Amino acid sequence: MIQTQNITYTIGDKIILDDISVTFNPGNLNLIIGPNGAGKSTLVKVICNQIKAKEGWVQYGSENLADMTVSQLAKIRAVLSQNIELAFPLQVSEVVMMGRYPHFSVKPTEKDKTACEEAMRFFDVWEMANRDYMTLSGGEKQRVHFARVVAQIWYPPENNMGRYLVLDEPLTFLDVHYQFHFMHKLLELLNQKDIVVVGVVHDLNLAAKFADHIVLLDHGKLLAAGSKEEVLTKENIKTAYRLEPIIHSEKESMYLFFE
Repeated sequence: MIQTQNITYTIGDKIILDDISVTFNPGNLNLIIGPNGAGKSTLVKVICNQIKAKEGWVQYGSENLADMTVSQLAKIRAVLSQNIELAFPLQVSEVVMMGRYPHFSVKPTEKDKTACEEAMRFFDVWEMANRDYMTLSGGEKQRVHFARVVAQIWYPPENNMGRYLVLDEPLTFLDVHYQFHFMHKLLELLNQKDIVVVGVVHDLNLAAKFADHIVLLDHGKLLAAGSKEEVLTKENIKTAYRLEPIIHSEKESMYLFFE
């Protein structure tokens, strides 16, 4: 579980996050949505300890984030940021191995190599293993980084702390096929009930289709949190996005249309 309590983050006099308290449970696909400037990426950075909140706290399981070392956190929590570029050429397999750096000091073990191979096969990039990362398309690079971050938490930790995967706009460079492919892969990962997945997405229909738990931010405030039926209401969508949606529900499916 990741829990935030009363998170407030400011830059000068501007409030970016205003008293945000949310809980992300293991086994659920937790998605954060909201318009541009809502505070989505800032919340992710606070959760990942990349920036410090002015007020409030974050907890991983029973541990307060402020009490965890960088090394401890890196062994259980992997982060995919929006920036996927590298400044120097590496083979794809070397990029994926970067995810295992927190787990060895000098050279990777067979266990590390196995984690990378299995993660690359999981995301269908194994055939690219020997390619130069710099020659890949944006979508291919994104899939390589999926393998990298998942390789980082491939094995359950010995301390039973759980595993945490945080994704900031992971679908940016992907075509429709690979967007759906990736979301289904996340659902496969979540069959391992100790994994907490938190992701930022823009597509409301993808959130409606795949999310177990949705957090809707608007102007730095928590507008709604809960199931898709609780969050993706006409009132909430109109408030956050200033659009009047047409919502179609059929059995367990929900679709949003805009005129």
